[in-house]
Amino acid sequence: MISDCPKPVSKALKSLQKKTNMKDQDKITRRQVIAGLGTTLAAVAVSPVLGSANLNTNTVDGTVKIIDPTTLYVKPPFKSQPQPWPGLQSKMDPVPDCGETSYKGSGRLMGRKALITGGDSGLGRAAAIAYAREGADVAINYYPSEEQDAREVIALIKKEGRKAIAIPGDLRSEEFCKQLVQKAISGLGGLDIIVNNAGRQQSINSITDLTTEEFDATMKTNIYAPFWIIREALPHLPAGAAIIGTTSEQAYDPSPDLYAYAQTKAATMNYVKSLAKQLGPKGIRVNGVAPGPVWTALQISGGAQPEKQQMFGSWTMLGRPGQPAELASIYVQLAAADASFATGQVYGASGGVGQP
Repeated sequence: MISDCPKPVSKALKSLQKKTNMKDQDKITRRQVIAGLGTTLAAVAVSPVLGSANLNTNTVDGTVKIIDPTTLYVKPPFKSQPQPWPGLQSKMDPVPDCGETSYKGSGRLMGRKALITGGDSGLGRAAAIAYAREGADVAINYYPSEEQDAREVIALIKKEGRKAIAIPGDLRSEEFCKQLVQKAISGLGGLDIIVNNAGRQQSINSITDLTTEEFDATMKTNIYAPFWIIREALPHLPAGAAIIGTTSEQAYDPSPDLYAYAQTKAATMNYVKSLAKQLGPKGIRVNGVAPGPVWTALQISGGAQPEKQQMFGSWTMLGRPGQPAELASIYVQLAAADASFATGQVYGASGGVGQP
C-alpha cells in the first residue's frame, strides 16, 4: 500500500524535524508551510480523534452535497508514532476513519453472513462496519493483541442489531484457519461472504536483511491463510456467495523496501482471477480490492520507513492518504447481489497514483 516517496518529501521532513521543540501552535503553522497545507491539518491537530471530515453529505432538503476530496481528510505530515507489530489503530494520531460515524447503510446485504480477517482495524474494520449497516451478520478475525480494537468493532456491529462473532487467532497456523471457518459458520449459522483482508507488511530496505522467518511469516499470513480459509469454507458456500481478497497497488508497482509484501499482493491478484474462473460455474464470485496508500496500522507497525510514514500519501494526486472509510463501499459492492456479473475483477482506489 506504499509508493515511493519523492525527493521533495525528504526535504520537507527535515525541515519538520528541526522544529519539533516548538509550541504546538507553532508546529501547526510551520507544517502547513512545509507541506502546503490548509486549515484541515490544523483542525485535526487540535482534536485528532478521527482523521476525517463529516461524510454525512445529505442536506436538509435531501440533496447531496458535493465534497472536495482534497480537503476531506487530514494531510501529512504526521508525527512519528512507531508501534510494535501488528499495531493498534486506536493509538494512532490521527485515528483512521473506518466509517464509525459516517457510513450509512441501505439494506444491500440484508441477511448475509460474512467472515472478515483483519476485521479489527483498517480496511477490514471499514468493511465490517459497512456490512453490518447493510444488514449482514459478521464474524471478524484478528491477532490476539488487537483485542482492544476488536471490541470496538464488535460493539458497532451489535449496535446495528446484527450478530457479531469475535475469533482471535494467528492466521499463520493452518489448524487455526480451519477452526476459524468452522467457528464462523457455527456462530453465524452459515457463510456466504469471505473477505481475506488481514495482511503482514514489513518495510525492509535490503533483501540481505530479510530473514527467512520474516519472509515465511509474510507468506503464511498473506498467501497461505487465504488458501486455507477458502479451501475449508468452499464446501459450505452456496451459489451467490462472494469471496473478496485485498490486494494492493504493490501488485502493479512494487516498492523496493516491500519485496516480500509486494509479492504476496501480486499473488492475491492472481488467485482472484484464477479462482473466479474455477468457481464461476458454481455461482461463486471472486474479486479483489487494490488500495493505494491508505492510513492504517500497517504503516506505523513496521510497514513503512519513518520518513515515508510521516509524509504518507503526500505523493497522491489528492495530496493525502486514503482513509479506510473511502473504500468501504467497494467491499459492499463486490459482495452485493446486484454486482452479480462482476467476477475476476480487481477494483482500485489509490488517489490517482496506483493501478489498476
